[in-house]
Amino acid sequence: MIATIFMILAAAAKAKKSSGFGADLIILYIVVFGGLYFFYLRPRRQKQAAARTQTRKVEVGDRAQTIGGFVGTVVKQGDDLVTLRSDSGAELDFVPTAIARKYEPVVHESSDDEPPAQEGDK
Repeated sequence: MIATIFMILAAAAKAKKSSGFGADLIILYIVVFGGLYFFYLRPRRQKQAAARTQTRKVEVGDRAQTIGGFVGTVVKQGDDLVTLRSDSGAELDFVPTAIARKYEPVVHESSDDEPPAQEGDK
């Protein structure tokens, strides 16, 4: 698509017999870059922002991790502060943008059918 646009620009430049840049060519560049922004860059940025707010959305009772790595349970949530309680009982207040994600610990599945490998087994 972009290659086609540049081919059209080159053809328009050759068709014009005047010397230097014409106003038509400058307007065409503005239209191409404006289209690129509105059809590619802007939707991508909006999608990233929506995904970021979705991962940061926590409710009271959820486990959350901050951008600094602190993990705790949400005990209070307001417009300007989120209070997290650690396992030791300490409560800390954070701004909502400091919440990185909901914390879901990784659970390793182990099968009871297989005994653990011994050091001499191959």
